[in-house]
Amino acid sequence: MENCDVKEDIFQKLEKCLNERIMIFDGGMGTMIQKHALSEEDFKGREFRDHPHSLKGNNDLLSITCPDIIYDIHKSYLEAGADFVETNTFSGTWVAQSDYGLESQVYRLNVESARLAKRAAQDVAMETGIERFVAGAMGPTNRTLSISPSVEQPDYRNITFDELVDAYTEQARGLLDGGVDILLVETIFDTANAKAALFAIESLFEEGGYRHIPIFISGTIVDKSGRTLSGQTGEAFVISVSHTNPMCLGLNCALGAREMRPYIETISVNTTAYILCYPNAGLPNTFGDYDETPAMTAEYLSEFADGGLVNIVGGCCGTSPDHIRAIAESMKKYRPRVRPESIHNDYMLLSGLEPMYIGPHTLFVNIGERCNVAGSRKFCQLITTGKYEEALVVAKLQVESGAQVLDINMDEGMLDGMAAISKFIKLISSEPDIAKVPLCVDSSNFAVVEAGLKCTQGKCIVNSISLKEGEEDFIKKANLIKRYGAAVVVMAFDEDGQATTAGRKVEICKRSYRLLVDRVHFNANDIIFDPNILTIATGMEEHNAYGIEFIEATRMIKKTLPGARVSGGVSNFSFSFRGMDLIREAMHSVFLYHAIKAGMDMGIVNAGCLPVYDDIPTKLLELCESLLWNTDTDGTEKLLAFSQTVGKDAKKITVSDEWRMTSVEERLSYALVKGIDKYVVDDTEEARLNRTLYPRTLNVIEGPLMKGMSIVGDLFGAGKMFLPQVIKSARVMKKAVGYLIPFMEKEKQERMLDSDAKDIESAYAGTIVLATVKGDVHDIGKNIVGVVLGCNNYRVIDLGVMTPCEKILQTAIEENADIIGVSGLITPSLDEMIHVAREMERVGFHVPLLIGGATTSKTHTAVKIAPRYSSLAVHVLDASKSAVVCSTLMDEISRAEFIEEINEEYEEIREDHYDSIKDRKYLTLEKARQRRPRIDWKNSENHPVKPASLGITIFEDYDLSKLVTYIDWKPFFDVWQLRGKYPNRGYPKIFKDQTVGEEARKVFTDAESMLQNLINKKSLLAKGSIAFYRAQAVQDDIWLYNEDGIHIETFFGLRQQAEKDSSCEDPYYCLSDFIAPADSGLDDYIGLFAVSVFGVDELCQEFKAQYDDYSIIMVKALADRLAEAFAEEMHERVRREYWGYNKHECLGAQQLHKIQYPGIRPAPGYPSQPDHTEKLTMWSLLQADDIEITLTDSLAMYPASSVSGLYFANPKSIYFAVGKITKDQVADYANRKGKEIDYIEKWLSPVLAYDIE
Repeated sequence: MENCDVKEDIFQKLEKCLNERIMIFDGGMGTMIQKHALSEEDFKGREFRDHPHSLKGNNDLLSITCPDIIYDIHKSYLEAGADFVETNTFSGTWVAQSDYGLESQVYRLNVESARLAKRAAQDVAMETGIERFVAGAMGPTNRTLSISPSVEQPDYRNITFDELVDAYTEQARGLLDGGVDILLVETIFDTANAKAALFAIESLFEEGGYRHIPIFISGTIVDKSGRTLSGQTGEAFVISVSHTNPMCLGLNCALGAREMRPYIETISVNTTAYILCYPNAGLPNTFGDYDETPAMTAEYLSEFADGGLVNIVGGCCGTSPDHIRAIAESMKKYRPRVRPESIHNDYMLLSGLEPMYIGPHTLFVNIGERCNVAGSRKFCQLITTGKYEEALVVAKLQVESGAQVLDINMDEGMLDGMAAISKFIKLISSEPDIAKVPLCVDSSNFAVVEAGLKCTQGKCIVNSISLKEGEEDFIKKANLIKRYGAAVVVMAFDEDGQATTAGRKVEICKRSYRLLVDRVHFNANDIIFDPNILTIATGMEEHNAYGIEFIEATRMIKKTLPGARVSGGVSNFSFSFRGMDLIREAMHSVFLYHAIKAGMDMGIVNAGCLPVYDDIPTKLLELCESLLWNTDTDGTEKLLAFSQTVGKDAKKITVSDEWRMTSVEERLSYALVKGIDKYVVDDTEEARLNRTLYPRTLNVIEGPLMKGMSIVGDLFGAGKMFLPQVIKSARVMKKAVGYLIPFMEKEKQERMLDSDAKDIESAYAGTIVLATVKGDVHDIGKNIVGVVLGCNNYRVIDLGVMTPCEKILQTAIEENADIIGVSGLITPSLDEMIHVAREMERVGFHVPLLIGGATTSKTHTAVKIAPRYSSLAVHVLDASKSAVVCSTLMDEISRAEFIEEINEEYEEIREDHYDSIKDRKYLTLEKARQRRPRIDWKNSENHPVKPASLGITIFEDYDLSKLVTYIDWKPFFDVWQLRGKYPNRGYPKIFKDQTVGEEARKVFTDAESMLQNLINKKSLLAKGSIAFYRAQAVQDDIWLYNEDGIHIETFFGLRQQAEKDSSCEDPYYCLSDFIAPADSGLDDYIGLFAVSVFGVDELCQEFKAQYDDYSIIMVKALADRLAEAFAEEMHERVRREYWGYNKHECLGAQQLHKIQYPGIRPAPGYPSQPDHTEKLTMWSLLQADDIEITLTDSLAMYPASSVSGLYFANPKSIYFAVGKITKDQVADYANRKGKEIDYIEKWLSPVLAYDIE
């Protein structure tokens, strides 16, 4: 067939072009056809003049009846600068052509259209010398798999998945035979339709004899909700279609470029594919025309390019060759988006209408079990009696109760499983509150599984397959599941039956894993193992260890099979106690508590029926623990005996009303933890009326209500509460807060009247916009923050939940907001907050951005969000802190100090974070070197300055009194664990702190007294040595030379290798980068120093004899401060005198501590060079031993109050952390140093990105 002549290097060609420049798509075919004003006769031509149906408007047919027009349109776009033209086949399926009675012409139509486009591309390529490409356009058809055309029948569809696959197969075959270079599945308004098209394409590639060619996928966002017509978010859409590994992913049609930006950015940050964007020429006017000029469209798309969002741009409806010409010209000055090598590493990605991310730190995932005819008698009865609408209520309740995935199972002897699962999933599609979560299609009959997969547009889970029927059957099913784009549960079964021991379970799972990953090329993150949760306490002794075997197998699977998740049907565990709900639920809670700790990621469980682990009565808990761990041979009998004491009808653990006899504060806390809302309004009112304890209504929230929610958070984090219980607690909190709001509003009005404000606006302390970010529906915390801020006289504009970034920013502009606050509970919200920060920076905001919510943290804010926004982004721990932060930010005097404090603190957090990260991707040493910083050594600003004198200078008895003004006192107070609260954290503000201020003042007074005494009596002695040498960089090392130019020593360097965020353009640093390289022709220099304070040990011995521990700590702390001050003062003298590269510097101590000067003084053993053995070279060059500053065997400095390091003068030099390094750098480093790898690994063990075997 013709396609066999397709060049094998089409992927490489496109990759090369896409990495070099932004490529150009053509414009609207329909727009250009309309300009020809063709008649019915033109459409029919001679061949179809007797056709019984009207053919006017069937644009695809023109490839046969008016080929010259279509050719000319293609050519006009190519001559305007398009790299790609789309075939005239948007409606090229029998589904669409059936409206015209031309089903029989579909294959021919696609072949001819492809040949026309190919001829135009080749002709223009011959004329210009630039290769052009043809995209085989595959439109969405005029039917939809996810939406019923009948309001009365929500489960009705006018097309099936199989019919669409058939239609798309025929179209794709025609396009491939016609010679297209790529296949473009475009204008996707229903992802299920696109999945059918992709299924057809993959089938042709795998089974139809066609070579693989690139696949492009383009969705359509229908309005500013950011969703497709079938309801999916952009993130969910990407997840649903990424199983085909498309070369390009993007958006087209529907919206103009101006409106499309936030949605194309969503696609861009969520895929490793190249990004394609070809919008309409704006939104249509009232006459259906498009008013956006070529210059306007080009300007809007230039913003995309400038933001690094796109790789291919073009036009859709309303665009002409003039638009494409303007777009092509405007793109020439921009670099294409850098495609990230990976996104969401180690995450399982699922989707319903909304995305779901399951990663290493995701809490346990509840898979709702009540939509399983085998797991719920009620659901089974509803389905078997045809009451599907009522069965939907069960599904909805499962989601509301905390199920994050819905298990759907229709395996019942009297049911047509295929029909039942298809109908139920179609009905789910009509209920957004249910359809938002991913589905788990569950059946032992694979035909039923397939029937379910054909009805869902999201990426779901298949439960399950196994090796029970052998490897051939296993691989066949796995390939199909992969083609449908689903994750898979693999049971621990093989040809010999079900695994019961941990060893057998792991053996089968390992074999399955290797087949899936190596043979099927299944994404390891899409594999879920079910190592069989089997029933214990059956009366058979061999069954008693089943719980232990599962937990041990889980632990081994997580350790040995990277990426794989572990799940299981929890109800099986307690099946021997069926009918005893109280016992079973307690057993489930105990089992999950331990299984989750071992690594169990998810489980099929009734999300609303799990008691809190700590709430299980002590006796019952002990019995369940004993049974699980098989520690009592009579455990089953004892639990049975216990069950008799609670009675046959005891369905739930009964909660007595004894708690009602406690204080109102304890009652409120108890109600929140237990999720009891029966008395919460009465108790809240009782607390409110206690004006002695709670003078303002707000104090009730800040006191007992917040305390109770804090306990809930602790239990949830410890795995002793599950999401359903937390949701119940939040509802209780919401009810209490809702009751208090009217009282707080009244108090606020009264305060405003008392202040005699002339108008409401002027009475406010400031305007704050609050929002739960897009993709998140959790708002309890944000609501409390809004209440707290409102009661502190702020005008709060609450935008609610699921708030798109553009709405947040637009509102902030319109309302002249002073502060923006964003909140979220789920993990993806963190990425959305990063997006908000990035957009605030792009748009030019300067207002503070407050970050809050359960999944947020100070570390995440410091590391991920703050660097994206040049103004302040700050994490606010809880509602009680929000008013303090806002009032500080609204005060001009305290605002600057607060921002400075936060910036310093966050910088420290970032350093600590990058030091501690282990599980990261790394560049090879060679690639890291290629991405080193590039200093322009020809620029005179970077030319080295020669020190006043080379060689060593010794200081035997340095004047301590000179050092006092250089002391940084903050670490001194840290030694005494005296930490003031903002704004009194640092010295001297700490003295104002109400909690520690008085004690800090006392300690400081004592310190000043001792310090003066030490100086006067010369009890301490300061010594130091500095040295300067000629130096040149040789790759990652710094070679040192004597005055005769002879190489005398080498400082060996380590380079950053940990892969940085795709959005980060920072280079990969090594200290040698700041020294002129040997081939630069420049002589550079490096300095060294070591300073120390002597006499501490002798003084400590005197104090020890006097039993004066206080003075021992004090003198050590002061000596440390003096040593650091010595280093600071000496560095200043080096810059001004000894090296003289900054002779006119005049900085105060505070500026010195903030490093507001050029040059750095890094030290071996610290982040920029973590190898302590480099000190040996330093000591040799400094001759530090001559002044009794020595190194211990572990290369610690002695005396302890010592500081040493290197001096770099280059103005481009910065502090950085090398972070973790990989084996290739360790081997290279060892070779350069002439040491064994074992020796190097010993000294570098804290920064190794691998375990030493």
